[in-house]
Amino acid sequence: MAKIRSRDVATKCDQILSDLKNKIYHPVYLLMGEEPFYIDKISGYISENALAESEKAFNQLILYGKDTDARSIIFAAARPPMMAKYQVVIVKEAQNLIAKDTQKGKSDDLEVFERYCREPLSSTILVLCCKGKTLDKRTKLYKELEKKAVILETVKLYDNEIAEWISNYLRQKGASINPAAASVLAEHIGADLSRIVNELDKLFILLPENNKTVTTEHIEKNIGISKEYNTFELGNALFTKNVLKANRIVNYFGKNPNNNPMILTIASISSQFLKLLKYHAIKRNNRNVQPREIASILGVDPFFLREYEAASAKYNIIKVVQVIELLREYDMKSKGWDNAGISDEELLKELVFKIIH
Repeated sequence: MAKIRSRDVATKCDQILSDLKNKIYHPVYLLMGEEPFYIDKISGYISENALAESEKAFNQLILYGKDTDARSIIFAAARPPMMAKYQVVIVKEAQNLIAKDTQKGKSDDLEVFERYCREPLSSTILVLCCKGKTLDKRTKLYKELEKKAVILETVKLYDNEIAEWISNYLRQKGASINPAAASVLAEHIGADLSRIVNELDKLFILLPENNKTVTTEHIEKNIGISKEYNTFELGNALFTKNVLKANRIVNYFGKNPNNNPMILTIASISSQFLKLLKYHAIKRNNRNVQPREIASILGVDPFFLREYEAASAKYNIIKVVQVIELLREYDMKSKGWDNAGISDEELLKELVFKIIH
């Protein structure tokens, strides 16, 4: 079975939302997987828009898998709506009922859902939200859902996909973000899409009407991420062997340890040097590869390729491997291995010195 890509998940989510906006409803929705953002987005839209406000009191029910059972859910789903075309039954935490381990025998819950899904009530919109887990595709329930339901399986974004996701999200809202700002935000927040969207939506409101482009200045002023003192800029300082800039950032991190934990700092630098290693491999194996293709393989905006090209001249492939070994060593030290009480700040200063020199 082909691996699910995060880009495909976003496309499928948009298709489902498009149908919902056009009042095209299906009797069952199975929303499952590692990324809760899309699950919340679709279930939230159904909750807010499938019924008029006057219809919700008698025709909308929100249940929780840990507090109910399959028979109660199906009993509710099998009722006809009252003075409305549809009724909505949303089951949050449904993984507690249908996405549990069934290796020791067939679950009664799966049987109950399976019987209902053979002939679901067309006037009911049943939404099953399974966050963090997926329904076993070998079960009869899943095979029935494939015939009758809308299924969305979500996956977490990889670190190198976050900046592009941020750019695409703002583009859909009629705005943009410069590559440096997207990278800073991605490095600081990580793959928490709900938090990213929350921050971007706040920024979007604050942007002037005549210039809807997010910059590092906007991020520093409104989100509190320094445009000069962050892990992304530390990586750039190491790439260029800018000793002064690197030490300034390390000193800033030492004064603000809660906002700049050592483990995340090393993870960010490691990501950049692993991409540099990959850059060397691409150039060694295919000298004629196009820049846009290299950027795609590295998972970076083409804007940053010149930085990797410059860094490859300062760090040959052997030196890059040595740096990666150093990063692994200091990652272990930051976690207490072979560390005689040295602070994270001193460890980071030592690491930066060894990388540059």
